[in-house]
Amino acid sequence: MTSLSVKWPPGTMACLLSSLLILVTMCESSEMTSPETSNGTPFPWNKMRLPEHILPVHYDLTIHANLTTLNFKGTTTIEVTASQPTSAIILHSKHLQISKATLRRGAGERPSEEPLTVLEYPPHEQIALLASEPLVVGLPYTVVIDYAGNLSESFHGFYKSTYRTKEGEVRILASTQFEPVAARTAFPCFDEPAFKASFSVKIRREPRHLSISNMPLVKSITVAEGLIEDHFDVTVKMSTYLVAFIISDFKSISKMTKSGIKVSVYAVPDKINQADYALDAAVTLLEFYEDYFSIPYPLPKQDLAAIPDFQPGAMENWGLTTYRESALLFDAQKSSASSKLGITMIVAHELAHQWFGNLVTMEWWNDLWLNEGFAKFMEFVSVSVTHPELKVEDHFLHKCFDAMEVDALNSSHPVSTPVENPAQIREMFDDVSYEKGACILNMLRDYLGVDAFKSGIIQYLQKYSYKNTKNEDLWNSMASICPTDGTHRTDGFCSAGQHSSSSSHWRQEGLDVKTMMNTWTLQKGFPLITVTVRGRNVHMKQEHYMKGSDTTDTGYLWHVPLTFITSKSNSAQRFLLKTKTDVLILPEEVEWIKFNVGMNGYYIVHYEDDGWDALTGLLKGTHTAISSNDRASLINSAFQLVSIGKLPIEKALDLTLYLKHETEIMPVFQGLNELVPMYKLMEKRDMNEVETQFKSFLIRLLRDLIDKQTWTDEGSVSERMLRSQLLLLACVRKYEPCVQRAAGYFREWKEANGNLSLPDDVTLAVFAVGAQTPEGWDFLYRKYQSSLSSTEKNQIEFALCTSQNKEKLQWLLDQSFKGDTIKTQEFPGILRSVGRNPVGYPLAWQFLRENWNKLVEKFDLGSSSIAYMVMGTTNQFSTKARLEEVKGFFSSLKENGSQLRCVQQTIETIEENIRWMNKNFDKIRLWLQNKNLELL
Repeated sequence: MTSLSVKWPPGTMACLLSSLLILVTMCESSEMTSPETSNGTPFPWNKMRLPEHILPVHYDLTIHANLTTLNFKGTTTIEVTASQPTSAIILHSKHLQISKATLRRGAGERPSEEPLTVLEYPPHEQIALLASEPLVVGLPYTVVIDYAGNLSESFHGFYKSTYRTKEGEVRILASTQFEPVAARTAFPCFDEPAFKASFSVKIRREPRHLSISNMPLVKSITVAEGLIEDHFDVTVKMSTYLVAFIISDFKSISKMTKSGIKVSVYAVPDKINQADYALDAAVTLLEFYEDYFSIPYPLPKQDLAAIPDFQPGAMENWGLTTYRESALLFDAQKSSASSKLGITMIVAHELAHQWFGNLVTMEWWNDLWLNEGFAKFMEFVSVSVTHPELKVEDHFLHKCFDAMEVDALNSSHPVSTPVENPAQIREMFDDVSYEKGACILNMLRDYLGVDAFKSGIIQYLQKYSYKNTKNEDLWNSMASICPTDGTHRTDGFCSAGQHSSSSSHWRQEGLDVKTMMNTWTLQKGFPLITVTVRGRNVHMKQEHYMKGSDTTDTGYLWHVPLTFITSKSNSAQRFLLKTKTDVLILPEEVEWIKFNVGMNGYYIVHYEDDGWDALTGLLKGTHTAISSNDRASLINSAFQLVSIGKLPIEKALDLTLYLKHETEIMPVFQGLNELVPMYKLMEKRDMNEVETQFKSFLIRLLRDLIDKQTWTDEGSVSERMLRSQLLLLACVRKYEPCVQRAAGYFREWKEANGNLSLPDDVTLAVFAVGAQTPEGWDFLYRKYQSSLSSTEKNQIEFALCTSQNKEKLQWLLDQSFKGDTIKTQEFPGILRSVGRNPVGYPLAWQFLRENWNKLVEKFDLGSSSIAYMVMGTTNQFSTKARLEEVKGFFSSLKENGSQLRCVQQTIETIEENIRWMNKNFDKIRLWLQNKNLELL
């Protein structure tokens, strides 16, 4: 926060004192109204957050899970100190049956021991341990708690996972997922990120299993016949949400890094042969990060484990990162190019967390972006160096466009935003924390220069190792770093000699990183920059870009690091816009100007007068005059401007016509991202005639590029991903040459009983065509049951969801929710795919409503999976009747969902869809009639 020097006007002191007294008495009285435990006893603490006067120093955890009865017993021993006298120790515990709690005073051979009274307050997931007399400040104490619990049936806490062997035997394992607030369901603990401590873990297991945890195994002892206790080394100081342990019969493969860290990948025995790619990537990435951060990885080993049942993509537990099988295992025969890219990025993300998040952790979940935004950003920084052939720079933009999609809504939130209860904390794991966080870091790096930015983050990591941080700690570390090229520090600012050129404009006034970045992290949304060119003068104006009919001006201003190129200069010029309006003067008049070079900035641009016409003309004539990222950002900006009435839909559609000559992945994907949702809205409004015309326009627009695609796996990763999506689009849109070829491939594949090797990049299209007949659909489902390839299973799942047979779609929803053959972790994706299917969307919406309580039980209120399902089933609705249905259903849920941010987002999106369609539908119909045949 920026501290303001407050000056009181005269005469307000008396008034202020009386209100302060009222406040004090209010605070005292609220302290006195204690919550009550289930048996009516007063609970000695009434806040959601734990008190700060008892600090954990070290935990000894002993856990014994029974994989037959599916329950576990444990003993948690916590060394604590008190910073003020108190006889109540408040900590977290959820769904655990505590049988005994004792307090040891002092250290040495014979510390005194006394029983503690245990009170539980489930609404806050807290317990209070009451001592007979207050703890003395500064003395060492040890709390010992014996407890029992059941392995969770959900995807969080200490939970049960299963897999089927090749022979069809079902095997059980137990794994953990504690972030953000589930460590308390496995052992009583101070379950907030700032309560860092060290951990010694002991796991009891049967001889047929093995256990792994954050640290290497030190020894195993036999404690009884058929029972082994594994002792793991002591961890470094860390937060509870990073503790992890797995009991399984996994197999592993290992390699050493240059600095002697043992890296291993664990997976079920039948799939360990798919672990090589991730192992090599992990070794390379870990070596990169050690070098980049100039801080050695502090643990002796790094395990990566593929868990058969896993809700998020992956988790960064220190020394034992966990993943979905599809996010870690690569089948050289069947995995697609996008799967290779995805695995590399996810491993890069989790390993970046070993520094950002694990070594330096946010103080509270309001600043989750310090973990997630950085890890998301570092994926691109690291992989662009370690795996240049993957061309990750082709994919960063989509992250920013995705973030802007939700950030343009009134229901968005600042990157750093207050949260208190578990559902609010879970809601922070969204596109704003991850994608927007990464995009504003990318903008800052582009602004400061690569070296200066790197120096700042190294300083931040070194200064706060094993500590917790707030937003401002990062900016303070950055503020002592200057952009390169001759600048120097003065009083926390970077400054340089006076330059007249606009490229160094920001340096004339000095650079205050903290003030600048606060405008991006402490207020929601992003700016729209309106540019008007008058001769050599470029007039710029900023305003808050927001969708919706009743948007009032928030008055927000940003410090926007503008970059631009012109028809006369393709080297990026720079200008820092800090005020509502400003003017820059060009050396000479230009035919066109393009702001936000490479889309490195998190803002969109509107070009007044004939600015858009000039850029559309440029794309039509020589589109390669600007980069593919710049072309993609023009497509994105044009349609964003249509939404708020700044640009007619006809002009945005005219701009897309140049795509007939486009070959690069980013602009083509962005064109599809804007155009496909248009006919998706029409599908849900029964506008068959125009919908059919629009779909055929889209295929004609891209037909040359579709026809050029070879049905092979050749080319770069980007070329292969483009091929896969284009052929899928063409086949789903029933483009005859594509359908015929795919049907031929499917016939051959089916006749070979699925043993024919199809090119990976065309498999999606082939399966989608095959799934349209009942026999093809049934054959694909049979193959799904026996497949060991995550990519193949995902491709089959997608294809099954494209069926136009309602019974099959309903059966698919029921089966994936049951979780026997299709894992329940796949359900959110299947529900969304059926929700996007023109005949399936009413089924998906009905399923969500009928099973809401079970879904919340399984996936957790506030989780990204719940948000994904809510948005996936409803956010393409565009009629008043559906809007009322959505509002009615969610308001009926009361505290079990009505307050969720994703509900506000989907309601706003549907309202926007209705407005958009009412305003633009007739214009699109006329445009298609006038331009369609003439221009294509």
